[in-house]
Amino acid sequence: MKNLTPFLQNFILHWGEMGTKWGINRTVAQIHALLFTSEKPLNAEEICEMLGVARSNVSNSLKELQNWGIVKVVHIPGDRRDHFESMKDVFEMFRVIAAERKRREIDPTLAMLNDCAEDAGKTKAKADEYAKKQLEDLREFFELASDFYDRMNKLPTKSAVKAVKMGDKLLKSLGLFTK
Repeated sequence: MKNLTPFLQNFILHWGEMGTKWGINRTVAQIHALLFTSEKPLNAEEICEMLGVARSNVSNSLKELQNWGIVKVVHIPGDRRDHFESMKDVFEMFRVIAAERKRREIDPTLAMLNDCAEDAGKTKAKADEYAKKQLEDLREFFELASDFYDRMNKLPTKSAVKAVKMGDKLLKSLGLFTK
């Protein structure tokens, strides 16, 4: 990694490693980390040089980051190349990521669970009772999580952050949590 301080190298490498654990390509996550920590927008050639990554990999990764909605193209006066920058507001960025993950992962799973529940209602086999109950519990969990997400997502970012920070106080007031 050229022209990067050791702490930035460590962060970028770690973010890439975490990306793989989250189901994101390592290079996609590393490019995101680089753009997130860069004060100025970078063009693809700069990204290639700084990370030592092939141009085709950078292009594909940038498209993926744009599809997630967390990186955008920026035009610099006097420069015909596309430059890229990451969202800088951490809370807003994670809201966008959460919305995209919900759309890609939670919504299809909930739809499949609803279809399974409909199909399960058609069978009266005793052997299916346990599986039906398990799927119903799973569907209930996904619906609850989805409803919670929808409510939180309607709040302005500052209000959502405030609500999360109030979490311990709320749990304590309900007698559900003690430190």
